Amino acid sequence: MATEVMNESILSESILEDMKENRIDHMTYLEGMEVLDSDVEQTVVEAMQHYDYNKYTAADVKRAIYNESRTLADFAALLSPAALPLLEEIAQMAQRETRKHFGNSVMMFTPLYIANYCENYCIYCGFNCHNKIRRAKLNAEEIEREMQEIAKSGLQEVLILTGESPKMSNVEYIGEAIKIARKYFKVIGLEVYPTNSENYKFWHDCGADYVTVFQETYHSDKYETLHLAGNKRIFPYRFNSQERALKGGMRGVGFAALLGLDDFRKDAFATGVHAYLLQRKYPQAEIAFSCPRLRPIINNDRINPMDVHEAQLLQVVCAYRLLLPFASITVSTRECQRVRDNLIQICATKISAGVDVGIGGRSGEEKGDEQFEIDDTRNVQEVYDAILSVGMQPVMNDYIYV
Repeated sequence: MATEVMNESILSESILEDMKENRIDHMTYLEGMEVLDSDVEQTVVEAMQHYDYNKYTAADVKRAIYNESRTLADFAALLSPAALPLLEEIAQMAQRETRKHFGNSVMMFTPLYIANYCENYCIYCGFNCHNKIRRAKLNAEEIEREMQEIAKSGLQEVLILTGESPKMSNVEYIGEAIKIARKYFKVIGLEVYPTNSENYKFWHDCGADYVTVFQETYHSDKYETLHLAGNKRIFPYRFNSQERALKGGMRGVGFAALLGLDDFRKDAFATGVHAYLLQRKYPQAEIAFSCPRLRPIINNDRINPMDVHEAQLLQVVCAYRLLLPFASITVSTRECQRVRDNLIQICATKISAGVDVGIGGRSGEEKGDEQFEIDDTRNVQEVYDAILSVGMQPVMNDYIYV
């Protein structure tokens, strides 16, 4: 899960050195991890490694904008620096594609964090297992109260999140939360730890519709330096999460890189290629993108983040739209309301509202600390009204179960 550090790590440099010496290989599967017979990872990584965005010209970008059937080469051009001076044209075409496939509708949902225990040591993450934060886990009764409060707002889609701790938030615990959610919501998403396809099938049978997994960065060497311990350290297992989820029967899967952790153009390119290949391998799958930017964090000297400005964020989001016109694109509360309100008029099709990233805050006193600080704090009605005010149509649900 893409996040930002909220608390200083308690680890000393000597402990870090000891951990480094005993660190597991980030490219080797651990016992019990399902290994897929798939070449998607290799194809994506090789494509990213060979992506030279500086070679593209304005002419390449122009062709990509007006090509009726866009290729991965077009996508590469749209993400290049040469595309920035043509961003207005790109945005206009992205808006046209969005209206063609989605009309003026904007889906609304909210996330619900049910636990913040985590077993991973990711140096940029608020839930980092070594951070000194209040840990909490909601029981079934508390989960139901939270969902009842959310349902009062009129929302019909919820995204269930946990920290990445299979021990504290096991498969059955998440399954129970899904069953409770099905009583109140039409669409249920998951943003939890990656697991094997049989567990995704169990969650789907409980009522989950889609799974989102943030790869964070597709550069495996950089990934290794950011994820120091825990199952999340295993790069290929995380990479193949969406394919395992589809094999488990999930209707949809979401993709994202945390823009700014590494070279954002290469990460955005790899994200698009990943989604593009799985769409063709599993044509029934509903594809979604999230486009989070890295927010201010401590330990910058250890992460060396790359700034991603608003124009570059728009470039990435529009490139996703032009590559996969049918894909859902979510704009996060990490962004301010001005950015979010603008993006839904161009190419974003999904927006969160009434967000609380702590544990248990909707129905009572918050029990556990937040994963990161949000920027857009508007409630559901305020976001609903804002969507209407820009000539768009807020949609709570577009699925009917028979």
